[in-house]
Amino acid sequence: MFRWCALAVFGTCLALSAHRRWQARRVGGAIPRSRETATLIAGRILVAVPLFGGVVAHLVNPGWMAWASFDIATWIRWIGLALGFMVTVWLNWVLSTLGANISETVLTKERHQLVTTGPYRWVRHPLYVGAIALFVSIGLMLASWFILFWTAVAMIALRAVVIPQEEAQLVAKFGERYQSYQSRTGPLWPTTSRADEGRRSGP
Repeated sequence: MFRWCALAVFGTCLALSAHRRWQARRVGGAIPRSRETATLIAGRILVAVPLFGGVVAHLVNPGWMAWASFDIATWIRWIGLALGFMVTVWLNWVLSTLGANISETVLTKERHQLVTTGPYRWVRHPLYVGAIALFVSIGLMLASWFILFWTAVAMIALRAVVIPQEEAQLVAKFGERYQSYQSRTGPLWPTTSRADEGRRSGP
């Protein structure tokens, strides 16, 4: 059952992403991935192939990935399913908020707008949050340490490599507006700095 649930969540998220990205390309154009650095492109491939490949292989034929399975309580797999449902709602919210700004690269579009509403009010990269949560949910539903491992690798790569490069592009385009936005939000989770400042300035 969890295999079919994982397939439903994965398929729904891919369909949502494809539809919203098609709309964004139709309205705001697209940036070719070839404009990114060769190192970044190679890094994406090195992480994406085992991560997506592992998910697809497990969904197509669980026997192919039986070696990557581990014992996990059924209630934890149910948590994975609940997380997957929340991810589909979250991704739809993020993508609809981004609108024509959706891009497959770290580069900014010519008519790129600075989005600070919806989930972007709290975190600067909610799309990455949703992507990581998606693969965590699938890894739990399928009880696959391989998927969870590569999800952790992807999260580290996003935080250490992709986000700094993307934010450098955004600072170059929006300047102090983006730097101000950075100061009051977290990259992948809400910042506590504003709350800390409030406590320090209180009685």
